[in-house]
Parts: sequence; structure tokens; C-alpha cells
Amino acid sequence: MASVQLYVYDLSNGMARAMSRQLTGRQIDGIWHTSVVVFNKEVFYGQGIMTASPGQSHHGRPLKIEDMGTTSIAEQTWEEYLDEMSEHYTADKYHLLDFNCNSFTNDAIGFLTGNSIPSYIKDLPSDFLSTPFGAALRPTIDSMFRRPVPGAAPTPAPAQQLPPAAAAATQNPTLAASLLQAVAQRAASSPSGTSTPSTQTVAAPIQIASNTASFQNILASHRVVVAFFTSATCGPCRVIAPVFEDIAREKTSGSGAASGTGTSGSKGKIAFVKVDLGILASQALASAYSVRATPTFIFFLDGQKRGELKGINAPELRSQIELLLFEAFPPHPHTKLSLPAIEKLELSPILFSQTPNLGAVMTKLESFLSNKPELSSALVELKSTVIPWLSNSPRPSAPPTVSTAFARSTNSLAAGLSPAELFPLLDLWRVGILDASIATSTQHAFIALLTRVEGAADEPPRATLLTLLRLLANALGGSETRALLRTNASAKQSVLHLLVRSVLHTDRLVRSAAASAAFNAAAWVQRGRVARIQGGQSATTPASSAGEGDEDGGWDVELLSALVEGIRAESESEDVVHRLAASAALLVRLAPDVEEVKGLCEVLGVEEVVEGVVKGSVVKKKDVRDVVGELGRLCA
Repeated sequence: MASVQLYVYDLSNGMARAMSRQLTGRQIDGIWHTSVVVFNKEVFYGQGIMTASPGQSHHGRPLKIEDMGTTSIAEQTWEEYLDEMSEHYTADKYHLLDFNCNSFTNDAIGFLTGNSIPSYIKDLPSDFLSTPFGAALRPTIDSMFRRPVPGAAPTPAPAQQLPPAAAAATQNPTLAASLLQAVAQRAASSPSGTSTPSTQTVAAPIQIASNTASFQNILASHRVVVAFFTSATCGPCRVIAPVFEDIAREKTSGSGAASGTGTSGSKGKIAFVKVDLGILASQALASAYSVRATPTFIFFLDGQKRGELKGINAPELRSQIELLLFEAFPPHPHTKLSLPAIEKLELSPILFSQTPNLGAVMTKLESFLSNKPELSSALVELKSTVIPWLSNSPRPSAPPTVSTAFARSTNSLAAGLSPAELFPLLDLWRVGILDASIATSTQHAFIALLTRVEGAADEPPRATLLTLLRLLANALGGSETRALLRTNASAKQSVLHLLVRSVLHTDRLVRSAAASAAFNAAAWVQRGRVARIQGGQSATTPASSAGEGDEDGGWDVELLSALVEGIRAESESEDVVHRLAASAALLVRLAPDVEEVKGLCEVLGVEEVVEGVVKGSVVKKKDVRDVVGELGRLCA
């Protein structure tokens, strides 16, 4: 019995752990590359299947070594297996997300031990693609590994700039582009420039299953599996293979989800698998499913066989796959509604970015601190380091000295000033938090501030409440604060309570600021739902892992209730009605449990509220009336 190990490397060299939350809103500890170590050889896939002495490959020393058990397979059988697989794991088929080193190690581990690689490795692509940033970046990654000439190895193309959708999904697109390029180059690099000879096929994102264990792992990790049983000597297989590859590329690249064919949510949850009966170990797999002729296609849903197709009937193949995807991922009921006004809503955050009169702000702050000598050092640091940076136009990214000074002075001043004295500091913070590094460095002070305001017996003075709400709106516009709220339940509740108490405030400007912050929160929820549909989860199923705008039923219900009541009560501002109605619509649209939302809307009297707005005199603009009307349709 020979021991089997999995060597784990981080292609980002620690950059993913340090920057993933800033870039994607989710913590990703590494961009994992793996290799199999058995019989005193390290075997991995990049520029074809390659071997090296353990720990001596061009990737250096492994970050982790996972014990995968032992194998009873003889070394000669292993070598024969690698020879067979070298025809499939060729340089031209490599893809950073769809067909990479981990695809090979998962297949090889299945052959050697019957196990699979750890889920934190094999689930990384779908985890990444489920973020708005990952979903937006998918076309760029595809283009980087597109083969312009059949048989040519996929050398990553430069990615100096991100596409607009991906750039909008992160606060540091330049850093994201650099990280992507570095990972892609390292993933596809070769120690000697040589590789396994490539095939003459431009590969679609198709997985290879060479044994029963690896196939069962694929069934266990994908809701839908389409298996193509083929062989090198099968003429009809070569005819239907391009059709299979085209469908696989379409259904895993996002175009299928956008086509309205019932495939929304399929990305990451559907696997297209090729089983070559010319490989000895694959014959047992074929026998298990009574496959005796090629080409044969077998369709699986949730691990169970749902159908079979023999021969080269391309229209029937496509039809069977479409029906299977429709059954697995039915479109959300809201996608059947015509909601042009809501669909036109721009989900980018409403920001209060205007720089205040810094001289006047500092004069007011100094007057509050004149009898507080214990805070003098914080004031000096604010004046000497932060104010000069805030005075810049345009303002550069905050250097470490500024973000550190901002965090230190803000911590001291937020704790030492009374609620009535906070507004000058909050006005500076409102502008500063638009910078990613300051948003990160002041998180603890921000949580403490929210907790303090929530716990106060009396409502904050108008000036403090107004600037705090504008600060909150800017904070919710950044991925740093949203990431914080996903992991800090008490902070998220504090945000909710502040919004709920403010949308009904007697002051119009306070209500407007609250409506703006509520819109940013609702847009966050909506982006999460859209990303989950596009990134691999059913539209009608709540999220099960952290992501952009995680589902939080109780939080959504309480906020929606306050928004509806705010619409009902608003008698001054059409703009406030517009933002409240848009926020409510985004909280309702694509909600996981449609019937529950309908029941809530009935209890809240949404139909009556909509009728009141339409018949009232506050709202005059057609686009605002349309949003309010479509909110009623969503709730009907």
C-alpha cells in the first residue's frame, strides 16, 4: 500500500487572503493549486500532465499537505493511467476555472483512493463566481484562456483593465486586474516551456471522469450532470462532440442564464462530463450505467438518472438538456412579470460625497473640544494629517499614514464627544469612509458609534442624526462595511434600528438621508439575489453561504415594514417616496419565498398604500408613479 498526499499551493502567494474581502466582499484564503504525490513523485496538471520530485516543482514548497489515505493500485498501473489521461489533460484544454489542476487531482485521487479533494479546493471556482465581482469577471477569464488556433496552448492574455461590470463590483479594479494576471500566469506556467502534446480540439468547459469514484464526486457536487460516453475510435462521437462542447460552453459561461431558457442559476451547478471508454478504468463506470454503445448521453438530476440518449441527434440533445435545466432551476416567478421601471433602477449606491467647508467644520469641532484636553492629541492628528488629505481635489487614495491617523483620531473623538457634539466629526468621516482603506481602518469605531446611538435613551439631535445617516449611506456603498455587516449581527441590527426609526422622522432631510441609506441596503440585497441566480443557486432558494447581500428574512421583513409605513406617511417629498418605493421593490423582487412575501405585503396593506400614492398629490412624476405601481404588482 502506498501513501497518497495532496500538495496544496496558493497561486496568489497570500494576496487572496489579504485582499479578497476588499475585492469580492468575501474572504478567500487562497487561489489553490494542487498536485498528487504518490510513489515518491509529484504529479500535476498545467501545461499538460507533469511530474517532479515532491516539493521540487516550479511552484516551490507546498503551503499545506493533505493526507488522502493509501492506494492499492500498483505503480505500473498508475503510470499507465497517466499515459492514458495525458491525451485528455492537455495544455490546450487548461482553463483557470473550468478545467484546471484541481480537476486533474480530483480525478486522480478518485482513481487512487476512491476519495475526492477537499471541498474548500474544488468549490473555490463556484464560490468566486457567486460574488458579483466574480460573475462580472467571468468573461475576462474566459477570454484569457481562449485558444485562437486549434491545438495551441492557452497562454493567458494580458488583463490590464477589467470590464466595466467587474470594475464596478470592486473598489480597486487596478489591484484586481494585477492579481488576476499574476494568478493566471502562475497557473499556466511551465518550468521548462515543454508540455504534453496538445490535441486538435478547442476544449469547452468539460470535466473528465476516468473512474467511478471521480464520477460519483461530480454527481455529489452538481445538481445537474450530463455525461457523454465516447471513445477515440467512434466516428459518430466525433460528429456530435462539437455540439456537446458548444452546449457546455453556453450553459457554463452565463449566456444560457441570460437567454431566458430556464437556465438561470445553473452556472456552477451543472457539469458536462466526458467518459472515454478507451480508458480501462472507465469501463466499470460504463457498465454501472449499462452503456454498451457510443455515443451515449445520460442525464442526471440530484444524483439520479433522469434520461438517456443514444446516437447523434443534436436537436434532441439540446432539448433534453434544456428540459433538465428547467426542472432543476425553474425561473423565479418575478422574472415573468413586466417591471420596466424597477428593472431600470440603477443599483449603484446613492452617495453623499461633497466635501464640506473644512475650515468651518474644524472650527466647530475645536469649540466642542475646548474643555476636553484629553482629546487634544486626537485633534492635532486630525488637523495635521487628515485635513490636508481631505483638502485635495481630486483626492488620492489614502496612504497608510492617513488611514492610521484617521482611525486613531476617530476612535478617540467618537468615544469622547457627546451625541450633540458628534456632527462635525461625522461630516469628516462621511467623506473619509468613501476611501476603502479608511472604511476598513475605522470599522471598530463605526460599530461602537452605531451601538452607542442605538443604546441611547434619547434620540440624537437632528444635526447628528442627519450626518450619521449620510455617513451610513456612504458606508453601505462600500464593500468593506457590507462585508462587516455579513459577519457582525449586532452591527447589522444597529443599522436596521437606525433606518427604521429614521424613515418616519419629522424632518424631511433626515427622512431623505434615511431613504438613501435604505436604498443602498436594499440594492445590496438585490445584487446578492441576482448574483446567486447567475452564480449557481436556484432563484427560489435562500443563500446557504456568505455572499453579497446574504438573505436575512427577519432583517428584510422589519426594514420592508418600515419602508411601507414611510411611503404611507410621506406627505412632503416626492423624492423620498421614490427612494422608499424603490427600496421596498428591491427587497421584494426575487425574494426566496414569494408566497411569504405576498402574505407580508397583504398584512402591511401595500395595495392600499400604492392606491393612496397614485391618488395623492405628493407624487407627480411618471417614473416615480411607475415604480410605486410596480411595487404593487410585485406584492399582488
